[in-house]
Amino acid sequence: MEYRVIKENDLFLLTDTKGNIPEDHPYGLGLYTKDTRFLSKLDLKINGQEPVLLSSDAAENYMATILLTNVQTEIDGKLELWRESVEVKRTRYIYDGVLYERIQLTNYYPKQIAFELSVHMDADFADMFVVRGFQTGELGKGTGTEAADRSLSFSYLGADQVRRATSVTWDRQEQSVHENGDVFFRVSLNHGESENIRFTVQPQIGEACVTEPIKPEDALEQLKHIYKVWDQQTAKVQTDHELLQRLVDRGLKDMKVLLTDLGYGSFPVAGLPWFGVPFGRDSLIASLQMLPFNAQIAKGTIRTMAAWQGKAVDPWRDEQPGKIMHEIRYGELANTKQIPFTPYYGTVDATPLFLMLIVEYVRWTGDLALVQELEPNIIGALEWIDRYGDRDDDLFVEYHQESSKGIANQGWKDSGDSIVHRNGEYANTPIALSEVQGYVFQAKTGIADLYEALGRNEESTRLRDEARRLKSKFDEAFWMDEHQYYAIALDGSKHQVGTITSNPGHLLLSGMLDESRAEAVADMLISHKMFSGFGIRTMGAGEAGYNPMSYHDGSIWPHDNSMIILGLSKTGRQQHANQVMKGLIDSAGHFEYERLPELFCGYDSSIGKAVPYPVACSPQAWAAGAPLVFIQSLLGLFPDGVGKEIHLSPVLLDGMNELTVSNIAIGSGILSIRVERSGESDISWSVLENTTGYRVIAD
Repeated sequence: MEYRVIKENDLFLLTDTKGNIPEDHPYGLGLYTKDTRFLSKLDLKINGQEPVLLSSDAAENYMATILLTNVQTEIDGKLELWRESVEVKRTRYIYDGVLYERIQLTNYYPKQIAFELSVHMDADFADMFVVRGFQTGELGKGTGTEAADRSLSFSYLGADQVRRATSVTWDRQEQSVHENGDVFFRVSLNHGESENIRFTVQPQIGEACVTEPIKPEDALEQLKHIYKVWDQQTAKVQTDHELLQRLVDRGLKDMKVLLTDLGYGSFPVAGLPWFGVPFGRDSLIASLQMLPFNAQIAKGTIRTMAAWQGKAVDPWRDEQPGKIMHEIRYGELANTKQIPFTPYYGTVDATPLFLMLIVEYVRWTGDLALVQELEPNIIGALEWIDRYGDRDDDLFVEYHQESSKGIANQGWKDSGDSIVHRNGEYANTPIALSEVQGYVFQAKTGIADLYEALGRNEESTRLRDEARRLKSKFDEAFWMDEHQYYAIALDGSKHQVGTITSNPGHLLLSGMLDESRAEAVADMLISHKMFSGFGIRTMGAGEAGYNPMSYHDGSIWPHDNSMIILGLSKTGRQQHANQVMKGLIDSAGHFEYERLPELFCGYDSSIGKAVPYPVACSPQAWAAGAPLVFIQSLLGLFPDGVGKEIHLSPVLLDGMNELTVSNIAIGSGILSIRVERSGESDISWSVLENTTGYRVIAD
């Protein structure tokens, strides 16, 4: 990972490993909020020279620490500053919409030294879509820079007539400050002496007054308190499998930093650096993965998606009533309607996933009150599935791009080349994806259970009947007898798109498959064609569209694998699930911080390493959630908040001797479980605590 990123709520900072923001960097480095770059340049120099990197650490996500030192500088052949005399320690974090940075300078030269520290800043207020090179159009312009004692202010008037500004302050008297964004400090240090310079950077949108940031030490204490509360509210994992332990710990840290609250409760944005905004599909799946660890995240996600549920037929935004959004953007291109992301609704799976998450949330919490609160949203989503999702009344939910600036493929594999026939031809729309039909089946049967618990038997019966008819027609239309597998999709002519892919693996979770076909799907997924040794590929090796370096046609996505793992576990195929988990765990050792990325290349593990995908987001919410699914799978943990039951069938990975998971919030109480290996193959487990009021059933 050639960048460092920290985030808190809706503000994130993306820099190079030295902590700088060079102009025109290929990753579009900067300080961002609301899809706008509020700092586009940040360079630190000593005597006009860029320092040397010693170490760079952003393991905590909310705080980065970077160590630098100076190069040797001379004037006319005379020594000005001996190399490695100054240690530069940059510490930065974000709290309450403000970036705090402390630059600590320490003299390790045996005598007193004097040098010039300079910081160079600029703000271009570029829209995220412009930064990424995806869009050009009518844009605003800078309205000036103001330099004053211990402060700089950059300002901009957007094409949307919204004023944006960046206020930078520091706590030490400078030698000089210039309107081009350059600040110079003259520093003199005795041997062993240190001096700190503290900066704050605060974005401003609109005419609201910039409030005085709280003291840096107070901000840091408040930030640590937030993380302490999060830790107290989240389930804990302890295992002697060291790499799995690190993966889970990293996943929880990443999930926390990706949380944002738009006023309806905390929910995970998709990922950094490019997708730090609400995403229907990504946020919903990440919340599903989080349920055993903190179910309240699902509640915040559900309410956020409900607040933005489609209300009208708007082809520009691919919107229809009841539809759950795909993505929302806040920059000037969105505000001036030059892009349709206000929000954009071009996703076929977010609506059934919304219903699935409601069902699973209630199974973990028993919170039927949320079902009653969101009844209009549930009805709207069900009506969208039947009226707008099923475009031709064939029982299948299909997608077709209406917006001229929308997305062509509207499942989770949304790149333009992802739905391809076995002869290499791309499928024509409308397209019905296999996994989406499973999501619809799971949503309807799950909502039927909730309606039955609320005494609404007629509606429950209707939904179950619709699900049964869907299952029957799905098997007839999607099953490929010659391959003993399901097609990824039906194209616009109702022909099977027969390429072997990972998509049908999601059907295992739905409860839609007969036993024999579930077995065939599971076996295909761990075959050499699909399983690389590090994970299940998105497309099978040898298929016409297969490319291990591609985004969706042969790569490995941890979240995709996690959905399959959960389905394998739910259908009792734990040996298959363990094989996939082991592969992903082995892959993690090849990535920075042993963090599973958004995706990686699908090369066979026999080459000896997992090959990174060059522009994968990291951290990414549903990749962070994948190791959390491993824990649920190993426990075989599936609660039923309606029936007041907890189903358990714990196992361990090979080479793993103990697993303790405590503080699992279920119902109105807590469940804690310990699993141990007492012999080479003997696994025993015990419930350490159960205040849920639910009955534990060993499956």
